[in-house]
Order: sequence, then structure tokens, then C-alpha cells
Amino acid sequence: MNYTEEVTAFLVEKYTENPCMETVVLLAEKYDKTTKSIIGKLSREGVYKRAVYTSKSGEAPVTKVELVNNIAENLGIEVENLLGLDKSPKSALKILEQATGAMQADQDERDREPWHNRT
Repeated sequence: MNYTEEVTAFLVEKYTENPCMETVVLLAEKYDKTTKSIIGKLSREGVYKRAVYTSKSGEAPVTKVELVNNIAENLGIEVENLLGLDKSPKSALKILEQATGAMQADQDERDREPWHNRT
């Protein structure tokens, strides 16, 4: 069964009122469709919002490779020089990223012109 214009309008209306997976499940049950079918229809209508993944701590997920890239950038070296560092525990990489970022901020501060010479 294809979706009629009336059913489509109802799906869009109900989902925009409460955009969550629970609404999708209820609509699927009401129209005897799968949740994937409802999500597909809402996506084609441009209203479906995919759930955003967050880590246990509520932060956006960051991979170990991204952390190593940031560390290399903070240190001003090529990432190839840190080969194998991505095998370290993520918590250690986060601490190292913060420490090297603080070092970079300190260096940037030292590189600035003295305050009495600024205009």
C-alpha cells in the first residue's frame, strides 16, 4: 500500500508535533507498516530527524585517530611521527591532547608582542 496524501499529511503532522522514535513506532502500528517504512516516508517528506549519537559522557564522539591528529597539530609535527599512538587508551589521549593544547596556547601567548608595544 502506498501512502495517500491524507495519510502522508497526518504522518508529517504527528511527527513534527513530537519528533521521536516513539512517535514513529505508534504511527507504524496505526498504519500496519514497519518503522523503516515510516522513517523512509518521513525522510522523503524532509521532516525526519535522525537521532544524534553522543558518548556516555554526553559529548560528541571523537575517534582516537582524531585525537592523535590534534596532538600532532598541537605539537607542530607530522602525524606519521606519532605512529602507533592511536593504540593508547582514549582517556590518556584526551589528557595528552589537552596538555599539548595548553602548551600551544602558552607558546602563542609568548609569541605575542609585549603588551606595552601593542597599539
